[in-house]
Amino acid sequence: MTLELGLDTFGDVTTDDAGLPIPQAQVLRNVVEEGVLADQVGIDAFSVGEHHRPDFAISAPEVVLAAIAARTSRIRLGSAVTVLSTDDPVRVFQRFSTIHAISSGRAEVTIGRGSFTESYPLFGYDMADYEILAEEKTDLFARLVRDEVVTWSGRTRSALDRVRVYPPIEQGTLRTWVAVGGSPQSVLRAAGHGLPLMLAIIGGSPTRFLPYVQLYRKALADAGQPAQPVGVHSPGHIADTDQQAKDELWPHYRDMMNRIGRERGWAPIGRDSFEREVEHGALYVGSPETVARRIAATIRALGIDRFDLKYANGTLPHSVLMKSIELYGTKVAPRVRELLAEEPAAAT
Repeated sequence: MTLELGLDTFGDVTTDDAGLPIPQAQVLRNVVEEGVLADQVGIDAFSVGEHHRPDFAISAPEVVLAAIAARTSRIRLGSAVTVLSTDDPVRVFQRFSTIHAISSGRAEVTIGRGSFTESYPLFGYDMADYEILAEEKTDLFARLVRDEVVTWSGRTRSALDRVRVYPPIEQGTLRTWVAVGGSPQSVLRAAGHGLPLMLAIIGGSPTRFLPYVQLYRKALADAGQPAQPVGVHSPGHIADTDQQAKDELWPHYRDMMNRIGRERGWAPIGRDSFEREVEHGALYVGSPETVARRIAATIRALGIDRFDLKYANGTLPHSVLMKSIELYGTKVAPRVRELLAEEPAAAT
């Protein structure tokens, strides 16, 4: 598979250039503009994720993607995550097959459990059913993607008996990634269904995920499944210089991590831990050359086919995000490909 370089956002509620928070409605309009710019500067894919919280504006990724599809011509459009466990797989398929049609075949979807649990009580699901919801709904969605006529039964929704779901995919298939945050069981689930794997690496050394890549590819082979792409999703920020990028991101990243940390019992982060994560971990922050070298090193180390940079982190203003997107498309992506052409990826 040809290497793909993409961008992700969850529609973080941002501030304006004066540091004042902006309404979620404006955030959504800004995300559409960011997706249009990503298409213009040659980025391969643009994905938006689903949340149901005051600090993220995107709760309906498909609607945002449809708006971007109408104003772009070549970029792939997908969900950074669709929380399938608390949605109906049939409706998810219909919404993305509709985007696939509108965009002339550019839609894809990433299904997963999400990193927050607000959707469970919001949509009437019990956290006690966490595992069976993930297993059954992934199984049904995989069948909808694979088969024109679907027969399925389970505990989490009504059965289907030789059902056709409309609109069908016009040509090819709906590429469906399974998002995994570090669970071997989820890796094996993706392989068992023959679906591409997207690793969410948001902290620590990316190389610690190599065993998951190896497990996935072995499981595919053992199951007689064809090879599938593996991707990585990680946060980052790009500016003209390393120091500028770090100084721009730090206060917004700190506030975001500490806000989430208070909910989850994490200790507050300091600038020293941020700097370590930038130097050795999963924060791809710096000048275009620095970020390109770090992305290329991750691609080589893991032997992956796709790298998505989560470019929106906390309340970074829209104007700063637009500059980061421009640099990613015009400077980072070409440089990554140059670096990889100099040395082949590691065998896995």
